[in-house]
This record gives sequence, C-alpha cells and structure tokens, in this order.
Amino acid sequence: LARPDEAPKHQVQLEGFWMDKTEVTNAQFAAFIEATGYVTTAEKAPNWEELKKSLPEGTPKPNDSLLQAASLVFKPTEGPVDLNNYGNWWHWTYKANWRQPQGRASSVEGKEDHPVIHVSWDDANAYAKWANKRLPTEAEWEWAAKGGIEENEYPWGQEGVLEGEPKANSWEGNFPYRNTLRDQFFYTAPVASFEPNRFGLYDMAGNVWEWCSDWYDYEYYKTLAGQTVVNPRGPGKSFDPYQPYTPQRVMRGGSFLCNDTYCSGYRVASRMKSSPDTGLQHTGFRLVKDQL
Repeated sequence: LARPDEAPKHQVQLEGFWMDKTEVTNAQFAAFIEATGYVTTAEKAPNWEELKKSLPEGTPKPNDSLLQAASLVFKPTEGPVDLNNYGNWWHWTYKANWRQPQGRASSVEGKEDHPVIHVSWDDANAYAKWANKRLPTEAEWEWAAKGGIEENEYPWGQEGVLEGEPKANSWEGNFPYRNTLRDQFFYTAPVASFEPNRFGLYDMAGNVWEWCSDWYDYEYYKTLAGQTVVNPRGPGKSFDPYQPYTPQRVMRGGSFLCNDTYCSGYRVASRMKSSPDTGLQHTGFRLVKDQL
C-alpha cells in the first residue's frame, strides 16, 4: 500500500535523458577507486563534530570504540521481531565497506558483476562526477522505472512480485528471519539477473536501493498538488518529521530485503531516504546523462 509521503499524485514533464542499464557494479567502482584514490565514507572514522550536527542538542559523545570506520550490515533474526525497530537486523559492523561487505573477513572477489554497496550519497556523487554523469532526480528515476507506462505499479507491470516467475531480487518468506530463496539470492544478485523493463533497464526493483539527487521532504508532493511540474529537482532542503535533525536524500527501487510485510520497496512509487553519509549493505546507485 502507498505511504503518506508518496501522495498526492501529480503531473510531471521531463526532458529526455540517458540512464545506465544496470546499477553501478563492483568492477566499475573499483576502476574509479583505482583512477582517483578516493576513500569512501565507510572507510573513514566518523567525525564527531560533523556527526553531532545532525543529532539533538546535548546528545552525549559515544565511546571512541564506536567512532571507527564501519557500516551497517544486515543480520537475519532467529524469529519474528518488531519491524519498527531496525536495530533488530541492522548491525554497525567494524571495517564493513564496499570491499568487505560483511566486515573484515569478507570480500567482493568473484562478485565483480554485483552492484557496489555500502556507498553513501557522497560516494555516489563523487563517482558520478568522475564518470561525467549525474545521479537521477527522483522524477526521472520513477519515469524510467515505469518503462514509460504511467499506470505501472512495478517496473514489469501490474503483476504482484510473488506471482509468476521471479521478477526481482527481493525477500521471499518471512522478514527478517526466513527467506525461501525463490529468486535464488539471499544478498545481492549479479546485475541483469532478471528481465529488464520496457526501457531495457535492469533491477529497477529489488537488488539494492538506488540514490537519487533529491533531498527528501516528507511533505514535498503536497506542494506539487494540482500542478504540472517541469523537470523537478526536488525540495530545497530536507524535512522528515520522524528524523527532524538529520538531513536526508531520496533512495528508490527497493532491495534484496524488501517484502510486502515490511516495505514493498519494489513498487515504482515507493520512497526511502537516508542521510548522505550513510552506507548500507543494500544501498547502491545508477547514473544518468543528459541528452546531447
């Protein structure tokens, strides 16, 4: 079902653009790192002076043992848990980053064709500048995901994600403790493992959430009601009543963790958000380029 921040529906007019067929892969991101020497957010220890700017005033400084290079890693639970408490399955994991997606003992060797993960918005934007491309706007992303068919609920059409053959890498079963692996993947899948949408774009649903350029504003769509908006670039700043101290950017498309009991993020209208300096095991990106 739609969430409040997805409404109301409004008309959007876009100029043409090109979009990457797939999410940016580990191999592509490795080429960027090799060429530039860039260090991702997850590979750097958090700066407390910067971190506290997005926290309520007076928040005590955490122990220095927590201010180390790390990222959020998914850990399945042993049984049903409160789905409102993300801490039940997300764990702050030392040395987890794009090279070591589950921490120090892990590697992306053999997963060169999987989407790069644990990348922050800042990381994705840095890659985009190097590649002479840009992150898509939220409106561009949704239009592309629909394959040009306005009424599409999913990139493949109207059929439910569990109907027919597997259509995306998502969580099938009981989240977050039992995955039936109907789609054959527990974590990320190689890009283009499923059929593309009508525009020839792969994994516009599932696999990893994809960063967009826009700031996230819970009430942004209300300001557009009754209008036809041309090439919207999103709000001027972030607003989230549930996280009022944390500026956030939009993510779209769902991930390998999405399930109808939890987020249904594979719907083309579904919106997610996170702070620009956050890396997660189910977050990546793809890029766009303006038409010449």
